[in-house]
Amino acid sequence: MSAQDVTDVLAAIQVIRTKMPWLISISNEERQQIPKLGDKTVGFDEKCAMYMASNPEFLPGFIDIAEVNKDRNLRSPLMQVQPHLSTLAESFGDTLLVTSSEIYLADLAYYANVREAAKRGRPGADTIFNDLKVRFPGANPQPPTPPGP
Repeated sequence: MSAQDVTDVLAAIQVIRTKMPWLISISNEERQQIPKLGDKTVGFDEKCAMYMASNPEFLPGFIDIAEVNKDRNLRSPLMQVQPHLSTLAESFGDTLLVTSSEIYLADLAYYANVREAAKRGRPGADTIFNDLKVRFPGANPQPPTPPGP
């Protein structure tokens, strides 16, 4: 991924944020506690929308029907975009996870070779091993003493 690609992707994300300045964030606790309008409750909402329009006398005084209708009008386009953003975010996360894993596996292989070289008394290996081993506290803190002459 080139530096220009990064710049272009960040610009595209900024375009999305500019087009959706009203996006909000909520806490995990709020996410768990908030009532949800999902597949099982959409039909209920459709009936309520119909009844609210035809029988507004039953609307509680604290309900601003104009705001409810704004939310209803926003939900449909959000629902069209959401699956694309979700799959993109999931693919991005998976790619980052696999890329990071491959790097870490290479690091572990290098560390194992340095540890083996330190065991065999290769010059310079013990310095590298001692610097890297702090990542693994309690796991064989000292390389075995190399065999004598």
